[in-house]
Amino acid sequence: MADNTDHSLAVVILAAGQGTRMKSSLPKVLHPIGGRTLVGHVLETARQLRAAEVLVVVRHERDLVVAAVAEQAPTARIVDQDEIPGTGRAVEAALEQLQGFTGDVLVLSGDCPLADAATLASLLAGHRGAGAAATLMTAVVDDPHGYGRVIRDAAGEVDRIVEQKDATDAEAAVHEINAGMYVFRADALRTHLPHLGTRNAQGERYLTEVAALLRRAGDRVVASVVDDVTVTYGVNDRAQLAEVGRLLNARTVRRWQLDGVTVQDPATTWIDVTATLAPDVTVLPNTHVLRATTIAAGATIGPDTTLTDCEVGAGATVRRVDANLAVIGERVSVGPFTHLRPGTVLAADVKMGSFVETKNAQVGEGTKVPHFIYLGDATVGERANVGAGTITANYDDVHKHRTEIGDDVHTGAHTVLVAPVRLGDGAKTGAGAIVRKDVPAGALALSVAPQRNIEGWVEKNRPGTKAAEVASRARSAQKAGDGPQGQEG
Repeated sequence: MADNTDHSLAVVILAAGQGTRMKSSLPKVLHPIGGRTLVGHVLETARQLRAAEVLVVVRHERDLVVAAVAEQAPTARIVDQDEIPGTGRAVEAALEQLQGFTGDVLVLSGDCPLADAATLASLLAGHRGAGAAATLMTAVVDDPHGYGRVIRDAAGEVDRIVEQKDATDAEAAVHEINAGMYVFRADALRTHLPHLGTRNAQGERYLTEVAALLRRAGDRVVASVVDDVTVTYGVNDRAQLAEVGRLLNARTVRRWQLDGVTVQDPATTWIDVTATLAPDVTVLPNTHVLRATTIAAGATIGPDTTLTDCEVGAGATVRRVDANLAVIGERVSVGPFTHLRPGTVLAADVKMGSFVETKNAQVGEGTKVPHFIYLGDATVGERANVGAGTITANYDDVHKHRTEIGDDVHTGAHTVLVAPVRLGDGAKTGAGAIVRKDVPAGALALSVAPQRNIEGWVEKNRPGTKAAEVASRARSAQKAGDGPQGQEG
């Protein structure tokens, strides 16, 4: 197999910040949107760029961040930032682990998930084409407050970057901002990073100062101005997290629409970037397609449905359903108001109706599970019909037990199956049956108790009620009808 790795590219992801404005016990870069953490999106972009090296700089809540990085990108190298603050020091620490590397270093922020691979590939290509020592991603915005400003010289070349807190009034009036993403030649970084100072409002070693040092040394620094400013958006608080999540979702929904998926109401539809949808899938309003969910061609999902890590077969209909780690086969109809819990597997042509809950249940082809039913730790055969109100009593306060229902079984309404128990092929149960012993194939299981009617109970025990009044009247009429004149000839 051909090696398509870009051996001249190393990606450094800055993920050491505390993120105090999030006001969260969870590290900022581990907050999720669209099926991945913030840093997870950046790691996926680095993978798509085929970088030879991916390094993640960590510090705050180090172990949590390292575990999350290892789960998604096990080959990424972890770099621990020391007590010296600043992005310049973070990149310097990463560079120390790239001994002998002579290519380009792409620096990304772990809280900027919207910078896609195509945009960054264009940034990298422009950098290499210009033969620059450094290339900055920049954008022109109406309100630059809070961003570093890109200051150009009289010839229009990048001269330096000034942070908001260090900017003069004239510099603060500049509308071209630094997006916080850069490409540097590795040798340029090695030369100038040791010379970064801390004479600034933050007292930190700013990576942005490398631009000015390069210019003084006669090296070329260029800017790549992006047309879509949203790719530069970072996350610093919960409001920005929601906004970036909305933008990512809109991008994801549109991509699936262009690939042949009907999304009736994009504003109320959420699709994680990790989900997969086939052409001719229809997604109706208020639907969430989450994590690793896959949906085959011709399926209709929604409205008011959440699928998490589910597999949906071709032609299935899933409406008003909450499902997690469930497999829904071809042409299956589920809902409304159905809860499919982990371990549910529905074979082709199953019909599962309203107010049904399943857990660790396998249901055979063509079986009907109509309404008001609980199937937990159960195996149901083919072409069975589970009557309304049937439940599997699978838990004895200590252990879970399994129920087996054979092919072509029909349970009567309000059957209780006390596990462990098996209903043989073709067996039946009567309405209200409580089944504690195995039922042989073709047998009918009944729980029979004689019915007892206590005459006059309502009038005696509920005197003065409407029921007592009408009962008394009906009994009197009945007695009168039982006389000689009321008897049939």
